[in-house]
Amino acid sequence: MFKKPTKKQLLIRRIILSSIATLSVIIIATATILFMLGYRLDSGNGKLEQGALLQFDSSPNGADVSIDGRMIGSRTATKQTVVAGTHSIKMSRSGYEDWQRTLTLNAGTLTWLDYTRLVPASRPIQPVAAYETLVNLSISPDSRWALAQEKADVPTFQLVDLRSEDIKSSALTLPAASYSDASVEGVTHSFSIVSWDSGSRYTLVKHLYRDQTEWIVVDTQNVSQTINATQLLGVGFTDLQFAGTSGKVFYGLTNDGTIRKVDLSAATLSRAFITHVDSFSIFDNTVISYVGTNAGDATKRVVGVYRDGDESAHILRSVTSTDVVLKIATGRYFSDDYVAIAEGNTVTILKGSYPSSSSQDNSSLARFASFELSGAVSALSFSPGSDYVIAQSGETFKSYEIEHTRSDVGTITTANGNAATTLKWLDTAHLWNDDNGTLVMRDFNGINAFSIMAVESGFGASLSQNGRFFYAVGKSDTGYQLQRVKMILD
Repeated sequence: MFKKPTKKQLLIRRIILSSIATLSVIIIATATILFMLGYRLDSGNGKLEQGALLQFDSSPNGADVSIDGRMIGSRTATKQTVVAGTHSIKMSRSGYEDWQRTLTLNAGTLTWLDYTRLVPASRPIQPVAAYETLVNLSISPDSRWALAQEKADVPTFQLVDLRSEDIKSSALTLPAASYSDASVEGVTHSFSIVSWDSGSRYTLVKHLYRDQTEWIVVDTQNVSQTINATQLLGVGFTDLQFAGTSGKVFYGLTNDGTIRKVDLSAATLSRAFITHVDSFSIFDNTVISYVGTNAGDATKRVVGVYRDGDESAHILRSVTSTDVVLKIATGRYFSDDYVAIAEGNTVTILKGSYPSSSSQDNSSLARFASFELSGAVSALSFSPGSDYVIAQSGETFKSYEIEHTRSDVGTITTANGNAATTLKWLDTAHLWNDDNGTLVMRDFNGINAFSIMAVESGFGASLSQNGRFFYAVGKSDTGYQLQRVKMILD
């Protein structure tokens, strides 16, 4: 016979059910938080341990991922938590070379392996443009255009449209009024492509004649708007670099070793805000890093930085030996400024904020890391995203990862006593060089190096904007050719 529970019994039941529900919520929430933080139950020792999270992606995606020889059961883009320690990782996809890397991971860390470029196992070369002669080919920063120069003494270039698979070219001839002595007989002219602006519309061309140098700014979309900066300003430059995308603003190193800001729209030249400069480079259109000598003591060589709008430059390193190789590079990663300085074979990375415009106090930039190479540093640079530093010394180079504070050593293969060419950035995480007649692509740390195609050294190379093709210059039976290799298969 059913007996109706008393009020006390109902209350006890409610308390028990409420307690179970509350406890369940706490357990589920705790388990979820622990899972998100990377904690897993180690089947080997039965302990709850915090692991490391790996995020995978690849171009093209859809690659299988294995960790320590075991497939994880999902394809890129994907993620996986592993126990702390050293792990061997492989990404593979049918028709492509395997990508591999071994990493030592700490508990509670997140590592992105999303920069992987899979390379096709078969890499046939496809010619897309032919030239009887070729002295220069430069590809724009956005990989949409290439400017090919067939003869150094003729002011005509071929503008190559790389935006589609059907490659088209159009002739681009400098107006006679844009360079000196254009119609004077007996004058020898030499033209060379120096650089593109960051907006990939304007190019800087150097013109040599009668032992004189002129700098010509070419609007590749409207060549009639070409401007001779030297004629306009009446000043000689040993170097001129774009600052911005207007094609009108530059920083220039004049013949007397000073750096000034140039505005072609207003035909003005700023005061000399850095003096005794040997060489310089520009980061983010506003930060100048330079190598030179101390204005007050010619026996001291210096490296420093200058930000647009500052009263003066800020010297970051000074050495008394003129034989010591000095180099400097700048970058910005998340909210911090970084400066890499090479002194001989030692590279020091500083982190913090650039000195203020009203102070010479450099204490806001503190030592972040340092490493050494076997020889003097011949090239130093940050990756386009500033998350990696590359220092090269001949055939050896060292990479440093800002986020994970680790370094790797790589080597460049050379032959027949040839000197190694300087590594160049292909994208945010890959390098390329063209030693020994072969274009080689490698990860920033030197791992996963692949010979892409036979090439002629000394010309530009680039991935297409969508990463589908790799463009470079090679030899043909009749001269030279712009050629490509398909990097993403159909």
